[in-house]
Amino acid sequence: MKISGKNILITGASSGIGEACAIAFAEAGCNLILTARRKSRLDALAKELAVKHSIQVHTIGLDVRNYAEVENSLNHLPSNFQTIDILINNAGKALGVEKLQDGLLENWEEMIDTNVKGLLYVSRVVLPKMLERNEGMVINIGSIAGHEVYPGGNVYCATKHAVKAISKGMMMDVNGTNIRITSIDPGMVNTEFSLVRYKGDNEKANVVYNGLAPLLGADIAEIALFAATRPANVDLQTIVVTPTAQASASIVSRK
Repeated sequence: MKISGKNILITGASSGIGEACAIAFAEAGCNLILTARRKSRLDALAKELAVKHSIQVHTIGLDVRNYAEVENSLNHLPSNFQTIDILINNAGKALGVEKLQDGLLENWEEMIDTNVKGLLYVSRVVLPKMLERNEGMVINIGSIAGHEVYPGGNVYCATKHAVKAISKGMMMDVNGTNIRITSIDPGMVNTEFSLVRYKGDNEKANVVYNGLAPLLGADIAEIALFAATRPANVDLQTIVVTPTAQASASIVSRK
């Protein structure tokens, strides 16, 4: 499927997998709607991609946890961006590795609000318009944590299990239409993920990837682009991808 000229909405596009997806889809000739809370980073990325690839880019400083903000922003897009052909629900985070009995409520709420409710809020606004046109695609960025649970992962893993269930529910709810739903569920990806999880502690974040070659955001973006460019009758429903050194969420070979 040719996607040049299509409009792609990417949440959490200021860094990591979201930023990598913006670059990959820009290289494919797509126009971009980029959202994140850090708008200054989005604007810098947008300027670079628009000039380099001769595409149109619209940025929105958006907190996906706020439904009123999501609804207002996505229902008042510029005329040339009102058709969203592909939605990439990427915004998400992990916070802390405490045992459940020691968990911090503010961390739980932020993960649930971002990873689950944020994905739902954006999808609730975008999906009905795709259904009206009977075309479109939703790519949810899940995690291997949606298939397994690991020590210290409790609530984060629960949110990604929810994403897995939501993705499957979406597939069922749009069945009989031309809408495709894909969930990409990565293992260890070297982005700002661990830095955020450890509240900016670089030493702890770096230990996560020591002794192995982790995935990069660009690896996930390439998979997202591959899924989006399959023929219209092909839906890659669930894609689990890990570094070669990672056998499961908690089994990792380190040199």
